Amino acid sequence: MAGEPTRTVFEGRLADERATACLAQDVACALQAGDLVTLSGDLGAGKTSFARALIRSLACDPGLEVPSPTFPIRLDYPLERLRVTHADLYRIADPGEIEEIGLAEALQEGVLLVEWPERAPHLGARDCLAVSLGFDGEGRTVRLVATPELAERLARSASIRAFLDRVGWSGASRAPIKGDASGRAYERVTAEAGTAILMNAPARPAGAPAYGGRSYDEVAHRARDVGPFLAIAHALRAAGVHAPGMISAVPEDGFVLLEDLGAEGIATADGRPILPRYEAAIDLLSDMHARPWPRTVALPGHGHYTVPPYDRDALLVEISLFADWYLPGRAGAWTAGERHAFLASWGETVDRLPPGETLVLRDFHSPNILWIDDAAGLDRVGIIDFQDALIGHPAYDVASLAQDARVQIAPEEEQALKARYVAARTCADPSFDPGAFDIAYAILGAQRATKVLGAFARLARAEGRGGYERHSRHVAAVLGRNLAHPVLSGVRLWYDAIL
Repeated sequence: MAGEPTRTVFEGRLADERATACLAQDVACALQAGDLVTLSGDLGAGKTSFARALIRSLACDPGLEVPSPTFPIRLDYPLERLRVTHADLYRIADPGEIEEIGLAEALQEGVLLVEWPERAPHLGARDCLAVSLGFDGEGRTVRLVATPELAERLARSASIRAFLDRVGWSGASRAPIKGDASGRAYERVTAEAGTAILMNAPARPAGAPAYGGRSYDEVAHRARDVGPFLAIAHALRAAGVHAPGMISAVPEDGFVLLEDLGAEGIATADGRPILPRYEAAIDLLSDMHARPWPRTVALPGHGHYTVPPYDRDALLVEISLFADWYLPGRAGAWTAGERHAFLASWGETVDRLPPGETLVLRDFHSPNILWIDDAAGLDRVGIIDFQDALIGHPAYDVASLAQDARVQIAPEEEQALKARYVAARTCADPSFDPGAFDIAYAILGAQRATKVLGAFARLARAEGRGGYERHSRHVAAVLGRNLAHPVLSGVRLWYDAIL
């Protein structure tokens, strides 16, 4: 087998089925697509029990039916977060049969769990975990041996288990939650105290200094540790906005245990808006934008945090993703001079933004908005994933929501949401200027759509996460609507041959 395991990450006894399940959950929370998990041991050693607990954790369903694959040989679980294939090769007599059941393809698509792996010695996985189960005179034994990169992930998962034990959630069950485009990972943990959300967000380096001596994250003011999240959460909750409360945190390790706001969203599973929920989210924005927000907020127990500005450089570096990732490989890709001219044209457009200043959550759209049905009023709108918040123009978040990149909001529905916001702001503040807001909405809507097209292309090409590109046609249509505004005439020609 390629990528032979090289490091023992755990060795000991499993006292009972609960201990087996906890270890399997810890492994599940560390897995990624392309990982191979082999399960070895005598008949009855607990291979299928371990696999069952692991699959149930990945499925976020403790009651999921997970039969033994001994007779079908292969069982597939197309789970929301991660596709899993569970194979039992006990009945395989000829290694040539492995090719017929498609295990190599399954490994490319998700996680592959293999019992009796010695009958398929050449699966070719880069990251492997060997789980060896057995018995001694005192009970079940287990040994985990992994390749280096997966071993690091498993060590991180073990640290999370230790954190949960320290903060009163000992023995909690863990289930990884499907994430979005960020590098953070989330889990739903369940114990006698109830449920909570575990944020796993280790600090990351700034990155290569590719933009005038600064990294992309530095120019775009993207958070690199959990400090900004904790500060913004504190500010939002102090203002009565339903952000998750903090149960416990170790910021230096990047671990935060949060209130669980549930899993109910504001869109249907097939990507259609639930309009009353979008309207409530618009009402929350209009309420937030009608009040002042401080530039410096308390970071509980850790001093203060100054919220960065959504400045010209940040807007333009986000636009550069379009030229650097969306265009390459397409007909008419730009030269370095054309790229410079494109950004210069956008710079002139950004300079025409009307004045306006508020707390911009920056990713205020369906993946980050939860619906809390048993709450009342604006408290029904729960918000998450706001660590990249900036001080900027209020039109940005309105466009982010009404032009949701992942939801098929019809043009007339978008206009109704925008009009609802304008009406609320005008009613609350007679000096609110709908015409100036319309200009800012077009500029920032086009800027965001341009950024999103580039970001989705980067995720597909650099990280192999091609699923995001399925939204590109919708985002391009949104961009086209924004570009029809006269204020964008200076940049419109750059897109004509592409869109």
